[in-house]
Amino acid sequence: MNLTISEARRLFLESQGLGAPSSNPGKEGLRSLISQLGYIQIDTLSVVARAHHHTLWSRIEDYKEQHLSDLLKERHLFEYWSHAASFLPMSDYRQSLYRKKMYSTGKIHWFREDNPKMKKQVLARIREEGPLQSRDFEHVRKGPGSWYEWKPAKRALEQLFMEGKLMVTERRNFQKVYDLAERVFPDGTGMKIPTEKEFCEKLVLQSVQANGLVTPSEMGYLRGHAKEGILKVVKNLVKQGRLSTLTLDGKDTYYADPEYVQRILASATGPSRIHILSPFDNAVIQRKRLQTLFGFDFFIECYVPEPKRKFGYFCLPVMQGDRFVARFDPKADRQNGVFYIKKWFSEKGWKPDTGFNEEFPIKLQAFAEFSGCERIICEKGIPREIKRLF
Repeated sequence: MNLTISEARRLFLESQGLGAPSSNPGKEGLRSLISQLGYIQIDTLSVVARAHHHTLWSRIEDYKEQHLSDLLKERHLFEYWSHAASFLPMSDYRQSLYRKKMYSTGKIHWFREDNPKMKKQVLARIREEGPLQSRDFEHVRKGPGSWYEWKPAKRALEQLFMEGKLMVTERRNFQKVYDLAERVFPDGTGMKIPTEKEFCEKLVLQSVQANGLVTPSEMGYLRGHAKEGILKVVKNLVKQGRLSTLTLDGKDTYYADPEYVQRILASATGPSRIHILSPFDNAVIQRKRLQTLFGFDFFIECYVPEPKRKFGYFCLPVMQGDRFVARFDPKADRQNGVFYIKKWFSEKGWKPDTGFNEEFPIKLQAFAEFSGCERIICEKGIPREIKRLF
C-alpha cells in the first residue's frame, strides 16, 4: 500500500489523539488516552504548564490535573522510564521488568559507579520508616561521621528506582516520594520478566497503535539494545498478516495495522483543529519523523546555551489542521497573571487565515489560563498580524 503525505498525516494524528475531538471525556477518557499513547513524558520545567499536563490538555478538552493524580493514586498508572521519565499504564508494568533486569544486573543509571552499601542503607530506612523523599536523607547523621550524604543517597534512590526495588508512590510539590515496589504495585500485577521476543513485540505493537505508521528505528527510539529484536518481530508480524508494509509517496517504508489503516482513511476527515503543543509532546518528540511527515524541523533549545538559541528557551509548536504553521517562545508569569509571547516565528510561506484568526486567540487564552495566567501580552518584535489578535 502506498500512502500520500496527506493520508499519512491523517493516520498519524488520529492515532495520536490530535484529529477529531475526543468523545471519551473525564478520568476514564484520560486513562484510555494514556493506554493508547503508551506513555506520557514527565517534565520538570514549568515555563508554562508542565509537559505531561500540557500533552494531555492538548487532547482532552475537559482535562483536569486532578484526574492524572487520581489515576496515579488508584494505581492505574505508574512512573518509570519509557524513552525518558514517564507515566505508564499499570497494565504495562510487566513490560518495565525487562529494563529493570538490565539495571539490577549491572547497568548504571547516569552514574559512573554503583554504591551497594548506600543502596542497602537506603532500602533499610524505607523499609522501616515507610515512604521517603531524597531530602529525608540530606542531613541524617550517625556516629562521628556522615551516615548519609546527599549526593550518594540520591543516586542510590534513583538506581534502586531503575532496578525496580523502589517505586514512586506519589509526588509532593513535584518531588518524588519513594517506597518499596511491593507496597506500590497492585495485587495480581504480572511479575514474570518478558523474554526479548515478548518485550520487542509489545514495543512494536504499542508504537504502531500510538502512531498509526512507524519505521523500525522509530519503534526502537532511544532503545538501541532492542534494534535486532524489533526487526525480527516486525518480520514475523508481517508474515502473520498482523502488520502490513506501507510506502510513503513511493519512498520510505513504514509498518502499520492494515485494518486500522483502512478504517481511519475511510472514516476520518482531514484534521482541522488548532493545537499548541508541548516540546515534549508524543507527536513531536522524534525530530526525524516530524521532518518526514510534516517538513517541520523542531528542536527544543532549553538545553542549548543561550547565545546559540535560534528560537528561544521553550518554544511551542503551533499546528493548524495537518500542518505546523508557527512556533512561539512563551513565559507564564503566574505571580502577576500574565502570559507572555516573547518571540513568534511563522513557518515559511504561511500567513494566518480567517479560521486561524478566529480560533487561535481562543485556544491561546485557554492555554494561558491552564498555565495559571489571565492576560496575554505580546512583547516587542511579534508580527503585527499576530499581535493584533490580542
